[in-house]
Amino acid sequence: MDGIRLWRSYSVSSSAGHPSGRIDVTVNAVRDGVVSSYLLNNARRGMVLNLDLPAGDFVVPRQRPAKSLFLTAGSGITPVMGILRSLVHELSDVVVVHSARTSEDVVFGADLRALAEQGRITLIERHTGAEGRLKPADLDALVPDRFERETWACGPGEMLDALSANWSEAGAAERLHVERFRPTVLIAGEGGTVTFERSGKTVETPGGVSILDAGEAAGQLMPSGCRMGICYSCVLPMREGIVRDMRDGTVTTAVEGDNVLVQTCISAAAGPCHLDA
Repeated sequence: MDGIRLWRSYSVSSSAGHPSGRIDVTVNAVRDGVVSSYLLNNARRGMVLNLDLPAGDFVVPRQRPAKSLFLTAGSGITPVMGILRSLVHELSDVVVVHSARTSEDVVFGADLRALAEQGRITLIERHTGAEGRLKPADLDALVPDRFERETWACGPGEMLDALSANWSEAGAAERLHVERFRPTVLIAGEGGTVTFERSGKTVETPGGVSILDAGEAAGQLMPSGCRMGICYSCVLPMREGIVRDMRDGTVTTAVEGDNVLVQTCISAAAGPCHLDA
């Protein structure tokens, strides 16, 4: 876009191994979303997109669980839909709890309801416009045996944080598998001046804004991939400076000549930084 290559991670929502070799990727509109808005408004047959290799661990193990639970909200249903379309015939006891503002806002609503009518899944819809947001306490009645189930959750960060805390308190954290669209930001850096030495660009970045986002906003060509700290495609050498990991507050420093590798997608400037880019 405008001469800058931008990467985003999206979920494959189709079943695996389609004879045609084609895949479905579901892109949901995000307010102020640069790439999602561009794709929804401009994607056309014949457009060339670059695909990276798949990454992440939001998968069902080869040893299928006896009881499964999928907790999703909004576009968090997209990776789960890919799982259901691929494996629902191999899963014996499946509960899907999905939250959306209204019945009409449920992504893949017709597909999910058809699976429920066929007896493939037990579907519980939560319409937040009338019932409010789903809280872990609500699951006591909705899925009373939830801690006995292998569970996959995907949705807004606040929901995932609450679920993670609830499963940990119950001693069942190992049964909960979470897919986040963005890293959880616990502690933000103080901000600073980031200098991209090869291009000559200098960017003032506030705390809590990743170096990747700040660089892209300034027109700097930035390598990236998952944008969540998983794939390491965004790594750049920091010649000198100080950054803070936005997930846990860990500080990384470099003095001149160090060339410390920094994940720009989850790192915020915590002072002046000089990057080899």
